[in-house]
Amino acid sequence: MPPLKLNYKRTFFVGLAFMSISAFWQLYDNVIPLILKYTFSIDDASIGVVMAMDNVLALIMLPLFGKLSDRTRTRIGRRMPYILFGTAVAVACLVLLPEAERMNSLPLFFVGLGLVLVAMATYRSPAVALMPDVTPKPLRSRGNAVINLMGAVGGMLMLLTMQLALPAAVAGEAFRPDYRPVFFTLAAVMALCVAVLFWKVKEVPFSQEADRVNEQLAESDASAPAAAGGRLPPAMRRSLLLILASVALWFMGYNAVTSGFSRYATEVLGGSFSLILMVCTAAAIVSYMPVGVIASRIGRKKTILLGVAMLFTAFFAGAFFRAMSALLYVFFILAGMGWAFINVNSYPMVVELASHGDTGKYTGYYYTVSMAAQIATPILSGFLMDRVGYWTLFPYAALFVAMSFVTMLFVRHGDARPEAKKGLEALDAGDD
Repeated sequence: MPPLKLNYKRTFFVGLAFMSISAFWQLYDNVIPLILKYTFSIDDASIGVVMAMDNVLALIMLPLFGKLSDRTRTRIGRRMPYILFGTAVAVACLVLLPEAERMNSLPLFFVGLGLVLVAMATYRSPAVALMPDVTPKPLRSRGNAVINLMGAVGGMLMLLTMQLALPAAVAGEAFRPDYRPVFFTLAAVMALCVAVLFWKVKEVPFSQEADRVNEQLAESDASAPAAAGGRLPPAMRRSLLLILASVALWFMGYNAVTSGFSRYATEVLGGSFSLILMVCTAAAIVSYMPVGVIASRIGRKKTILLGVAMLFTAFFAGAFFRAMSALLYVFFILAGMGWAFINVNSYPMVVELASHGDTGKYTGYYYTVSMAAQIATPILSGFLMDRVGYWTLFPYAALFVAMSFVTMLFVRHGDARPEAKKGLEALDAGDD
């Protein structure tokens, strides 16, 4: 068959769904804890519990809706109905949150937050599964690089909005800004992203095209996964479990920092949390596309191990800072690069083991373990910060990242197929 080439334009539009999701989680991880702490006077350990509740919800709903979307058949596709419905409900409910904060109404705030989280959970797995649906297996690391690039752009947009709209916190002083601009900007970004996605991405013909390519590849590959609904061979199943264990461990470390850093910066560093996170995100954005190329040369596993080493170095070094400094920004740049090395390749390793008909189910596996980690880690890290001290945040994160390096060493399957190491670039050369 002729060389495969990634259709970057098509993948860009597919990535708009993840861009809207990432924009939401950037705001959620950084603004919601500030509202809970400084508007509603909730302690850090309890904030950790609240921040984990969305992951409890996701633990149930993401596998469910991933599998449901596998079985859905409509004229606009399997994933698109969930993306459109979930986004519409989430955008409608977002406006409740800043109004509840202004009214100092904790019950209304929790009702609005709960509705938004339910809406997000209905379409996150289908949105993520859309990329492997329309991309042949050897190209999914490069495709995922584009998707993560789009997600990073969404996160950067929200960080920039927070930097411009929210004043820098000063340790020991009251912090009660007007949050409406950041929430209304988020609603507009989400609505626009999904509208353009629906306009430009024709899910049914694009997925049929990828199916044909995958079938041709499977005919010449004896190691292809079992048919949809079938059981993986024992060796591949062990690799899947080790990949999922690695995902859980590095999310335990990384999410502890992302969910706790706004409070850490306010209480310990005395500077703007959004600016340093923007630098970290910018480093990830710059890294995503080169990481896709690197993975096609040396393999996904080696690329992930490099990223884990970078992330550990950054978090280990972060433990020694008690004020904002230029060197701390350097280590956050390293963290952003490391996360790009990991994130571009981890999800493709999971769905590499799935047949096309099981993509949503395996996406559910990926999010089940990542969400389980994100349930536990805000509670554990929040408890340590509240009862032991804020200094525990970075050592805690570094420990879990180090453990993920060990589990990843033993993975033997899920890497790029041999074809990907010859410079394959795309699904097709044409523009849609």
